Amino acid sequence: MTEVETMARWVAPGARVLDLGCGDGGLLKHLWKTHAAHGYGVEIDDAKVIACLGNDVNVLQMDLEDGLAAFADRSFDTVILSETLQAIRRQEPLLREMLRVGREAIVSFPNFGYWRARIQIAFAGHMPVSKELPYQWYDTPNVHLCTLVDFEALCAKLGFRVLERVVLTGGAPVSLLPNLLGALVIYRVSA
Repeated sequence: MTEVETMARWVAPGARVLDLGCGDGGLLKHLWKTHAAHGYGVEIDDAKVIACLGNDVNVLQMDLEDGLAAFADRSFDTVILSETLQAIRRQEPLLREMLRVGREAIVSFPNFGYWRARIQIAFAGHMPVSKELPYQWYDTPNVHLCTLVDFEALCAKLGFRVLERVVLTGGAPVSLLPNLLGALVIYRVSA
C-alpha cells in the first residue's frame, strides 16, 4: 500500500480536493483519473508549478505560510497536505485553515520517532538522513519534525477528530509499535 493509494481510498468519487504543497500535481492527476475528483493544487516552487501545468493540473502559486484566505469556508470536500507539514513554520493556523475550507483533511509526514531516525541520532550522533528525510540538517526544508504521538496531541489540542490513521514502512502497513516502527504516517481528520 502506498501513500497515494491510502489517500485515494479516503477521497470520495467526484470530491472537490485542494492539495497543498502539491509538487508536480501527480496526486491530483491520479485522483482525477481514478475518482473523477477535481480541484486545485497549491505550490510555491516555480518548477513544480510548471510541472503541474504539464500534468494538466489546476494550480495556484501561493505560500502556505500566508494562509488560505483565497478559499471560502467548506469550498472543498478534502484538503490534503502530503509530506509538507514538517516544512511549515506555523502549523496550527494552517491546520485550522485546512478544516475551515474543507470538510476533512488528509495529512502525511515522515515519523521522526521511527527507529532508524532514533538510531542515527543516538549512535551516529547526527540528524537522520533517510528516504523519508532525505536532507542534511543544513539544507533541509524541514523546520518542525514530529512523531505520530506529537501529531495526535496537536489534534487533541485543536479539537480535531482523528478519523483514520495509516502507518507505513517501505509501503507495508505497520500496526505493532507504530511510533517506533513506522516511517511515514497518514491521517484523515475532521473538526
